[in-house]
Amino acid sequence: MTNISRILIANRGEIACRIMRTVQNMAMQAIAVYSDADEAAPHVKMADQAICIGSGHVDQSYLVIENIIDAAKKSGADAIHPGYGFLSENAEFARACADNDIVFIGPRPEAIEIMGNKAAAKEKMIEAGVPCVPGYNGKDQSLGAFAKAADDIGFPIMVKASAGGGGRGMRLVNSKDGLPDAINLARSEAENAFGNGHLILEKAIINPSHIEIQVFGDTHGNIVHYGERDCSVQRRHQKILEEAPSLAVDGALREKMGEAAINAAKCVDYVGAGTVEFLLDADKNFYFLEMNTRLQVEHPVSEIAYDEDFVRLQIEIASGNTIGKGQDYIWHHDWAIEARLYCEDPENQFLPAIGMIDFWRAPSGEGVRVDAGITTGIEVSPFYDPMVAKIIGFGETRDIARRKLLKALKETCLFGPKSNLSFLIASIEKETFKYGPITTAFIDEEFEGGLAHNDGSLGDIYAVAAVIEHELNTIDHESPLKNWTSAGALTSRSQYKIGEDIVDIFVHANGPSNYTVTIGDTSNDFEVDSFGANDAVLTINGKRINAAYHRMGEGDFWLNIDGITQRFQNLVYQPSQATVGQKGGNITAPMHGVLLEVKVNIGEEVQEGQSLAVLEAMKMQHEIKAEINGTVKAVGASAGSQVAADSLLIEIEPAKD
Repeated sequence: MTNISRILIANRGEIACRIMRTVQNMAMQAIAVYSDADEAAPHVKMADQAICIGSGHVDQSYLVIENIIDAAKKSGADAIHPGYGFLSENAEFARACADNDIVFIGPRPEAIEIMGNKAAAKEKMIEAGVPCVPGYNGKDQSLGAFAKAADDIGFPIMVKASAGGGGRGMRLVNSKDGLPDAINLARSEAENAFGNGHLILEKAIINPSHIEIQVFGDTHGNIVHYGERDCSVQRRHQKILEEAPSLAVDGALREKMGEAAINAAKCVDYVGAGTVEFLLDADKNFYFLEMNTRLQVEHPVSEIAYDEDFVRLQIEIASGNTIGKGQDYIWHHDWAIEARLYCEDPENQFLPAIGMIDFWRAPSGEGVRVDAGITTGIEVSPFYDPMVAKIIGFGETRDIARRKLLKALKETCLFGPKSNLSFLIASIEKETFKYGPITTAFIDEEFEGGLAHNDGSLGDIYAVAAVIEHELNTIDHESPLKNWTSAGALTSRSQYKIGEDIVDIFVHANGPSNYTVTIGDTSNDFEVDSFGANDAVLTINGKRINAAYHRMGEGDFWLNIDGITQRFQNLVYQPSQATVGQKGGNITAPMHGVLLEVKVNIGEEVQEGQSLAVLEAMKMQHEIKAEINGTVKAVGASAGSQVAADSLLIEIEPAKD
C-alpha cells in the first residue's frame, strides 16, 4: 500500500477544480500549478497550495514535464493527478513521476504508449478479438501510400492522428480530390498538438452512434466496467452533449460491449480509469475506435448514473487498494445528461471566442451538477481550450434528466464572450434529441440552416430590455412617487440596434411598477413583479418572464431570458459610430492565434472558397478562405507570427467581373 496525502493536479480550469473537490473531501492536500495567464484562476484560489510553472503558452507551462516535477518536489507532493488533458496520456510523464518517487495517478506507461498510438492499439485489439474498423496503419506515410490505401478501403474515409484525440488531427474525406489537403492539415495539427505527425486511415462509418465504455483496473488484476456513455452529439469531432446510459444500447448489447472493453483493457494489463470508445452502426454492430488512457471530460454522467466518485476510485487504486466490487454489483441508478459550455460562436462555424467574463452565475437545484472553472472578471484566454463549464441534469428517467438540464441551461448566465448556450438549449429541445435515435449526424441534420432563434422570445427581449433599463435608471424604487414628476408620469426612450435597423422603444409609466411599452405601432402592458440586484420578474400581457441582467455602465447592460443572451447598448447614451462595411476582400483573423501557413503571394489570383492561410488558436487549426474572386493586393502577416483578432491578414482586390 502507498500512503498518499498530498496530490498535485497537473491541469487547470474546471478539470483541476473537479479533482480538487474529491482530493479535499478525502482530507488530502490539493496542490495547484498555474501559468502566468492563470494567476487569478479559480483552481489556484481553491487549492491548498499553488505554484507557478511558466508563461501562458502550454508548451512553456502545462506541457513542460520538468516544471511540473519540480513543482511536485517543491510542494512535497507524493502523487500527481494529470487530469484529463495535457500530459494525462503521456508515457514519458508517467515515467518521470516514477523516476522521482512520485505516484502517477493513472495507468502504467506501457499501456499509455500502446493505446496512445492508434495503429498499435488497433493491432492489439485485433489480437484480443475486439471488432475494428477497416483501415490503414502503415509505416509508409507518403501521399501515394495513403491514396492507394484510400482506394482499397473506399470513400468516405477518416484521416486521423495516430497519437491524437479530442478531434485534433482528424479530417473526414469524401472523395479522392480532398485527400491531399486533409492529410496536410491533419498532419500539421497533429504535430503541433501532440508532437507526432503519424497518420492512419479508417473507413468512415456513416451516421453511427458514438458509444464509450468506462473501465477501471486495479493492481490486483481486477477489471470492471461502469456501463456506456452516448457521446454522439459532436461538432468538429468534439463532443458537446453526453449521457449515460444510452438510448441506443439495451442490456444485452451493454453486456457485449462491456465484455469487449474489458478484453481491450486486459490485453494491456490496464490499471486505473480508462475509456474504450466504439462506433455503433444502425444494425447494432460496434467497432473499436480508440482507448483513452485517462478519465474523460464527460465522466460525470457515468458517476451520477452509477453513484460513484471516479476520482476517488482512481486515488484508491493508485494507493494499492482494490476496486472493491465485482461486475455483478455495478448497475446504473439514474440517467444523466451533460452539456459542455464553450466560449465559441455557433453561428460562425463554432469558432472559439475570447475576452473578459463580465458576469458568471451557474445554475443550481435538485438534479443539477455544475463542474466549472471560471468566475466573474477572469479572462477567457486564447492559450487554452474554450470549454469553461459542464452542466449536468439528472433524475430517475431520461426525460427528467433532460428537463432538469434544460431548466439549468436557461438559468445559466455567461455574459462576455460569445458562447454556445443558446445552441445547447436548442439541441436538447429538438424532437430527435427528445426521443432518439441520436447519431453523429445530429448537428448537421438538425441545424442544416444554422441556429434559428425563437422569434417570440427575441421580440420580447427588446421590450424587456427597455423596461429593465428604465428600472435601472430609477433612483428610489421604494418611493410612492416612483415614476412621477411634477410634469406627470415618466416616459423614457431607448434606442437599440437590431441587426441593421435602429429601433426606438418608449416606456411610459402607468404607476410605480406598471408600464406601457411601445415599439413602432405595437404597444404592450408590463408589470414589474420584482426587481433585484441581477434578477427581475416581469409580466407582459399576462405572460410571466424571468430575466437576469448585469449592468456594465449607463445605457449598457447584459440580459438573459430563457438562455437567449444579448448585450444592449442604448444608442441614446452612445457616441455615434461609423458604419462598418462588409469585409469582402479584407480577410481578417477570426481570433487571436499563430499563423501557421500563408498559401498565397501578392499578385496571385484567387477564387472564392480557396484556402489562403491556416491559423492555430485554442488548440485547433482553422482554414482561412477567400470570400470573393480577385487578386491578392497585400499580405499583412507571415507564417509563424502571432496575430490579434480582427487584424488584417490578406487584402484581395475584387475581380472586375
